[in-house]
Amino acid sequence: MESAPFGRLADGRVVTAHRLVHATGMTVTFLDFGGTITAIEVPDRDGRRANVTLGFASLAEYEASTAHFGALIGRYANRIAGARFTLDGREYRLPANRGANLLHGGDDGFDRRFWRVMPDADGAGAVLHLESPDGDCGFPGRLAVAVRYRWDEDGAFRLEYTASTDAPTVLSLTNHAYFNLAGEGAGSVEDHLVEIAASQYTPTDAALLPTGEIAPVIGTPLDFRHAVPIGARLRAGHPALRRARGYDHNFVLDGAAGTLRPAARIHEPRTGRVLTVETTCPAMQFYTGNGLDGSAMGPSGRCYRSGDAFCVETQNFPDAPNQPDFPSAVLRPGQVWRETTLWRFGVDH
Repeated sequence: MESAPFGRLADGRVVTAHRLVHATGMTVTFLDFGGTITAIEVPDRDGRRANVTLGFASLAEYEASTAHFGALIGRYANRIAGARFTLDGREYRLPANRGANLLHGGDDGFDRRFWRVMPDADGAGAVLHLESPDGDCGFPGRLAVAVRYRWDEDGAFRLEYTASTDAPTVLSLTNHAYFNLAGEGAGSVEDHLVEIAASQYTPTDAALLPTGEIAPVIGTPLDFRHAVPIGARLRAGHPALRRARGYDHNFVLDGAAGTLRPAARIHEPRTGRVLTVETTCPAMQFYTGNGLDGSAMGPSGRCYRSGDAFCVETQNFPDAPNQPDFPSAVLRPGQVWRETTLWRFGVDH
């Protein structure tokens, strides 16, 4: 792990960038601020490396942004309706930041925190530590979180999440990397071929909150059980796409939650780059950067617009604390919350 100063926040705190290098030359660079992944450099079919994640050139831009580029998200990834939930008969109120609702843990979520970074035992990765006090952003329980970033020998980048609490709480952690396999600043991802291992999804209302239903993808533009270009159905007029202004949907992953299994495969045909996602999580949010409006500019000097990236956020179900038919997101004292996600980078010749 290589480390260097990245800049200072507005309050003067120094932020450090850390880089993990695989034997093949692939690299991941991340900050202790938000655990934010700023760059992932991987080769195309001709061996040319490029950064395949969106981000900023300066710390000031990361500090000012609400796009969550590459950041660790907590305490609860995605949405909680009404910014409140009831656990063991007690109601907890959270700081609403999307109308009356909570998104990604709030405006002072884990993506705004300093994570303590330690080298992994064998030096091949890093472990990021965070302690979240009882009542943090309204959530109960003192939470201890550790996230391991490391390259596996076979070239997969591993994200391992663990957490424990001293009081009952709810939890969903993820990383919010925005990918463009043609390269950062390359423009639209509509030609990327996407396959998602999900036969079901959770429909949403006008506020993109789950209705509580779990519905089949068959017959909808959300059927990615076989590879389809992202742009093939974007303009289909389906209500689910109109509400989200693109894809911003929670997919119920096939197979048993808690076991490492395929979640998605994305192929960029011009460069041949492929990203395969595997996870133990029960679900994955597939998002096409619909909130990007051209105001954010990347290190390439090019502006980011809607559809210039995709996110594959492995997670618990959104609003699970308020949806009794969804898998539980409750963590209790004595339990250890464990989830693993792999980003496997390769090429298709």
